[in-house]
Amino acid sequence: MRNLMLTLAYDGACFHGWQVQHNAVTVQQVFQDAVARVLGERPDCKGCSRTDSGVHAAAFCVSMKTEHPIPCGRLQAALNHFLPESVAVLDVREAPLSFHARYSCLGKEYEYRIWNARARNPFLRDRVLHYYYALDLELLNRAASCFLGAHDFTSFCSADARVKGDLTRTVSRSEWRREGDSVIYTVAADGFLYNMVRILVGTQLQAAQGRLNPEDLPRILEARDRTQAGPTAPPQGLVLRRVFYKGLTACETGFQGEYNE
Repeated sequence: MRNLMLTLAYDGACFHGWQVQHNAVTVQQVFQDAVARVLGERPDCKGCSRTDSGVHAAAFCVSMKTEHPIPCGRLQAALNHFLPESVAVLDVREAPLSFHARYSCLGKEYEYRIWNARARNPFLRDRVLHYYYALDLELLNRAASCFLGAHDFTSFCSADARVKGDLTRTVSRSEWRREGDSVIYTVAADGFLYNMVRILVGTQLQAAQGRLNPEDLPRILEARDRTQAGPTAPPQGLVLRRVFYKGLTACETGFQGEYNE
């Protein structure tokens, strides 16, 4: 038995998220269809995350067990032949049998991209949130810094039966930057709750609009009440950028380093 770890990149605008659904096309469905055509079997594939409809991934890790002897390089080429152009396999490699794309994950990094100009950019349709009001990066970064460290993020989580138990997450990076007309929010943590990044963005944009102060955010965190935070930002600006494992980072250019148990 082999355990393979694969890095995918995909355009989420084409799919209703990662996880297989009965009435919609998902990334997992087309990926497993391609695997079945290449290997002649349909092994169970474990994804690192449940990305929502419209959310993109520059690095999405999948683990998959098989007894098929196909070399990793040939598997990558064959899968890319059968996958739609909206999905690509960036890397395939052997992993320990104990490796699990979701449960072995130590953290993830997301970006939320905003096109901050008066006119929309047609070439970035379904890739960014078009937001034409002025954005104060100093104010946004004051707000973003409030999320650093370990906090209970109940106020920044949509109600979902999948989310149970301790809702504390530790955020190691939370910052905004501008690149021309693009404004990008980067956030990394040991885990994320349902819609957490999009609610963080929606709440910070309310601060940018003057509807709340950055100094209000500790109070909102402490309230543990979803109604205290801002709206959920649209999905198209969100990208899963990196996935972290012990001794290994799954990034948009493939894996760097080695996996260590």
